[in-house]
Amino acid sequence: MHNLPQLLRVPHVDNGLKFDLSPDGQRLVFSWNKTGKWELWEMSSLAPPARAGVRGGRSSRRSNPQHNEEIASLEEHSLAMTLDIDGAKFSPKFSPDGSMLAFALDLDGSESYHIAVHDFTSNITTDLTPSIAYAHQPNISWSPDGKMLAVLSDMKGQFAAYLLPVDGSPVRLLKNVFRPCWDAVWSPDGQWIAIESESTASDRSIYLVPINRPRKGVKINTVQLKINGQVLNAQNPAWSPDSKFLAFSGENGEWHDIGLFNVETQEISWVNESAGDDSQPAWSRSGKIIGWIHSDGAKTSFQFKEGGGEIRENKVGDGVHSFPQFTSEDVVILYEDPSHPCDLWMMDLKDGSCKQLTKSLNEDVNFTQPEEVWYTGKDGAQIPALLYRAKDSTRAVINVHGGPNWHFQFLWHPVMSYMASLGWTVLAPNYRGSTGYGKKWQNASRYDMGSVDTDDCAAGVNYLIENGLAEKDKIAVTGRSHGGFLTMSCLTRYPELFAGGSAVVPFLNWFKSHKDSREDLQHWNIENMGYPEDNQELWHSHSPYFFLDKVNAPVQMICGGNDPRCPASDSMDARDKLVELGKEVELLLYKDEGHSFLDLENIIDSEVKRMDFLRRLLNN
Repeated sequence: MHNLPQLLRVPHVDNGLKFDLSPDGQRLVFSWNKTGKWELWEMSSLAPPARAGVRGGRSSRRSNPQHNEEIASLEEHSLAMTLDIDGAKFSPKFSPDGSMLAFALDLDGSESYHIAVHDFTSNITTDLTPSIAYAHQPNISWSPDGKMLAVLSDMKGQFAAYLLPVDGSPVRLLKNVFRPCWDAVWSPDGQWIAIESESTASDRSIYLVPINRPRKGVKINTVQLKINGQVLNAQNPAWSPDSKFLAFSGENGEWHDIGLFNVETQEISWVNESAGDDSQPAWSRSGKIIGWIHSDGAKTSFQFKEGGGEIRENKVGDGVHSFPQFTSEDVVILYEDPSHPCDLWMMDLKDGSCKQLTKSLNEDVNFTQPEEVWYTGKDGAQIPALLYRAKDSTRAVINVHGGPNWHFQFLWHPVMSYMASLGWTVLAPNYRGSTGYGKKWQNASRYDMGSVDTDDCAAGVNYLIENGLAEKDKIAVTGRSHGGFLTMSCLTRYPELFAGGSAVVPFLNWFKSHKDSREDLQHWNIENMGYPEDNQELWHSHSPYFFLDKVNAPVQMICGGNDPRCPASDSMDARDKLVELGKEVELLLYKDEGHSFLDLENIIDSEVKRMDFLRRLLNN
C-alpha cells in the first residue's frame, strides 16, 4: 500500500492522551479516528470467550486464525458512542460509579479544550464550559463522590487547578502555583489532589494539595515533592488505591525512574533504578503491583513489580507502548510500531501473552523498517537518529521532530515510510534537546535553540553523503512545530546543504511568536531562552526570520489559522518577506485548523502537497 492518501486514511487510537477503564474493569472508552473524526468509542466487554494466548513476534499473532477470530469477537463489542455534541473528543474519564463519562472537547483545533460530561443513564451530553473565552488542559479527574471534576484552566491567564461541579454550580479556584499546570489527579480517599506543573527549564514538579482542611483541627499545607530540600523533577502522578502512596516518574541521576511518595511520612523511595527513562506508572486494582513504561532509545516495554519481587517485563513488539491501565488481572495498553498504527492491546501478566483489542489496519504492510543509528555532529558529538534506508538511494530527506522535548521512536509514521517507498532515504535526528537519551542530552540546547540543534540536523547531510545514501544537492529538510523552526534554521544557517525545505506549523521569529502565544507557552520560552528583554541578541540571532536573505532554495510553509503554539502570522510574515526578497516560497494556510490538524481531508491535502513539493526538489 504505497498510495499516500490511503496510508493517511488508516485510523489509529489516540496515542497522545489517555483512554479509560470503567470502575468494574469491563468497559473501555477511548478516542479513535476510525470514521475520519476523533470520536469516543466504547468496548463493552473485555472478556470474549476465546483467548488466543499467542506469544512472540507480530507475524505469529497476526497469522493465527484463532487470534483473528478473537479480534473480530472483541470488535463486536466496540461501538462509537453517540454523543449529541460537535467537536473532536479526547481523554475520556469514567466517574467513580461508572454512571458518567467526562472528556475534553476541541471545537476548532485551537486546543482551547472544553470539558463535557455524558450521563449514561439519561444519554445526555453536557458541555460544562460553554461559551468560554479561555482554555482547559485535557487532563481531568473526578472527585470520589462523583460530584465534581478537578480541571486545569487558564481563565485567569495562567493554567491553575479548579474544582468544576458537574451540576452546573460555579467553578472555584483550588490552587495556583504560578507555573503552567498540566495534570491533576484526585486521591481515592478524596483528601488530596496531585498537581503536575512546569518547573525550571523542561522540568516538571508535583504538588499535593489538601482538599478537606483543616482536618482534626490541624491545618494541612500543600506539599511539593522534594529530595534533600531540593525540588524534584517529577511528573505522571498516580495514586495507590489506598491513597497512602503517590507513584511518579522522577529524575534520579541521569534518568527518570519510578518513585513513591509516602503521604504519611513524606519520604520518597525508588521502585527501580535503571538506564533509560521510566514513566507513566500505574497501579493494579489491589495495589499489590505497580507497572510503568520503560524506554530504551527508540524502543519501549512494559515493566512491573509486585511488592519486593523482581522487576518483570512484557511487550507486544519492538515498538512504542504507552498509558498502561490494569483490569482485575490484566493490563490494557496502547502499542504501535512502524508497520502498525496505534491500537489497544491486552497483556496477560501471568503467561506474557498479548491480544489485540482494536484493529486499525486490516492488512500487513511491507514498509521499510527504520534502524537506530548514530552519526558524528559538528563538534564531534554522536547524534542518535532513526534511518529509513531506501534501496539504491541517491536522494534523501532529513525529517526533524517537534517538541523539542520528544524523540523519534519505532512508531507508526506513514509519511516517513511513504518517502522511503519513493526511493528517498529518510534520516530522523534525535538532536540535542530531545528526550530519551538522558538528562544532559535533553538540556543541551537550553539557551541555544536554533543553533546546536540545527547543527546536529545539518550534520546529517555529511552522514548521508559519506555513506552513499544521497548525492550532494539532492537532500531536502522538513519538520513540524519545533521541527519546522529547525527546518527554517537549516535553510538560513546552512543554505548550501539543502535543495529546499518544507516547514509544517513552524515559528520563525522568537519575539513575535512569543508575543502571540498563550501564557503557558510563553513560560516555556522564558525558561529555555530567557526573557526577551534581557536576551535580545540571543533571541534575534536564533530567529531564522531575520536571516531569510540567506535562503537560496525553495521554501514551503504549512500552517493552521487557529494554531496557539506556532501562530500562522509568523509564517505569513515570513512568506511576505521571502517574496519581497525574490525567493521561491509557497504558503499553505488551513484557516480552520490548529497545531495538529483534525480534519482528515486537510491532513491528506497538506501531506500530499508536501510530498509534491519535495518531489519537485529531489526528482528534477
